[in-house]
Amino acid sequence: MAPLNSQIDTASPQSQPRSWYAMRATYRRELLAKQLLDAASLENYVAMRHVVKQTRGRKVRVQVPAVSSLIFVHAGRDELQQFKSHHPFLQYYTSLRGNKNEPIIVPDNEMAHFITATSTLDEDLMFIHPHELNLTKGTKVRIHGGTFDGMEGIFVKVQGKRNRRVVITIQNVISVALAYVNPDYIEVL
Repeated sequence: MAPLNSQIDTASPQSQPRSWYAMRATYRRELLAKQLLDAASLENYVAMRHVVKQTRGRKVRVQVPAVSSLIFVHAGRDELQQFKSHHPFLQYYTSLRGNKNEPIIVPDNEMAHFITATSTLDEDLMFIHPHELNLTKGTKVRIHGGTFDGMEGIFVKVQGKRNRRVVITIQNVISVALAYVNPDYIEVL
């Protein structure tokens, strides 16, 4: 008979399946969290945008986080818990499942679309809370050609904008409305 200890899973955090976790860095410390995650060799992503700031009487164009306090971390659950134990300002975004709050895990394909869309630093991107849009009125589409080639989303009218836009959504976390997309590039799914 094998010893009891040999039946216990001794897998290291590195061998756990990795998932994208939506997280909140309290008090606008998303860039500090990114720096610490990079130092710990944990893959992460903060959507950035350009803004013009006045510094010492000069206008300077700088990159800032597009969504306050939002950071995505690609890691195993235990690995992330260990990191969080040393940096408690990093909190999970959660959603109610049954009668328990569970961390929001973003599917890899949704995260890939989100990263592709937001890494363009296009000034016409709009970051919208998912509850501010009625996506049920939209049409599911795929873009063929242009900057957003291969992306899938919902084609809807966004309030305050003249044309309809393709919206990429990460469920219960954030939506990003892409810049105007030529209708010739859009395939209805």
